[in-house]
Amino acid sequence: MEYHNPVLLKETVDGLAIKEDGIYVDVTFGGGGHSKEILSRLGEKGRLYAFDQDKDALKNKIDDSRFTLINENFRYIKRFLRFYGVKEVDGILGDFGVSSHQFDVAERGFSTRFEADLDMRMNQSNQLSAYHVVNEYSQEDLRDVLLQYGELRAAPAMARVIVETRMNGEIKTSEQLKFALKKFLSPKHENKISAQIYQAIRIEVNQEIEALKEFLMQTPEVLKPGGRLSLISYHSLEDRLVKRFMRNGLFEGEPERDVFGRFEVPFKKVGKLIVPTAQEIKENNRARSAKLRIAEKL
Repeated sequence: MEYHNPVLLKETVDGLAIKEDGIYVDVTFGGGGHSKEILSRLGEKGRLYAFDQDKDALKNKIDDSRFTLINENFRYIKRFLRFYGVKEVDGILGDFGVSSHQFDVAERGFSTRFEADLDMRMNQSNQLSAYHVVNEYSQEDLRDVLLQYGELRAAPAMARVIVETRMNGEIKTSEQLKFALKKFLSPKHENKISAQIYQAIRIEVNQEIEALKEFLMQTPEVLKPGGRLSLISYHSLEDRLVKRFMRNGLFEGEPERDVFGRFEVPFKKVGKLIVPTAQEIKENNRARSAKLRIAEKL
């Protein structure tokens, strides 16, 4: 099954500062590239647990006694690690966003390149799909999705057009959706705006922001003191959450200070923001918007 080279492979795994006998978690298994690199650095007593909610990823399972693949959303990290008798780990790696495989399989409906049914589910057993969002959400809810997750200024007008279009029949495919919104897709900016529309719907379908927040909130409890978080984000919404959480242990505002003006936070930042080299972007276009942040549990 075709999965591209993992983004920032060496940098992300280096960020975990791997101990040979440590316990690590790859919460976005995908094609298994990051997991294989982690396993290559572990000794016989090391352990790696990986999460992926997409059943297609199970075909890439690594045959290694030190490895366990869990077919679940990473928002349930604590629950499933406890199920396997693991209370604390030495490091957690996450490479968020859509895998190259999901983008490249036309019928999954993730890519603007293909004509496909409106789907976009990372977990194919989920009830909510892009079809439901486009055809059943109210105009107000569509506006909020496009504005909040796509950061589209024309969101109110786009939502109105979608609702008007579906009065004359369901919007079932990506091409029908593009046709409905064609007046917003000027030739110069068509790819960019289409990508923002798709991103907004996809984030809503997969509840990506809620899942990321739930996951991050559990990391201080799951990581041992000195344990590392090494996380790659691809758009500003995710990156903002990761950055703020690593800095303050919060998504909004500032931590509470005591009477002396001191405050406690769960993490300290390790190094600076890491982005791919021009060479990596040339070899793997998916890397172009990647941002890697690393933090250590205090």
